[in-house]
Amino acid sequence: MQDRETIRQTLIQLMQEDTGETYADVSDDKDLRADLGLDSVDVVSIVSQIERQFRIRLTQQELANLVTVGDLLTLLESTLGAHPSLREVA
Repeated sequence: MQDRETIRQTLIQLMQEDTGETYADVSDDKDLRADLGLDSVDVVSIVSQIERQFRIRLTQQELANLVTVGDLLTLLESTLGAHPSLREVA
């Protein structure tokens, strides 16, 4: 199972590649939109990349509840833990 910090580092890498921005502080309490400056298009793009990277599928209901980095990391941890055969292959 992927640990939270490994998932966080993958998330940071994907966000930086997608937006061209550098994210120095991506702590659990950071709001994806207000604190990190992601708009809805950025979030959709990053989620799509996350799904490909980890070979998972997230539902619209799960995505609707994402506000903070911590929300996203918790969702990914639980999804990856529930589907060990779908772990990242890198």
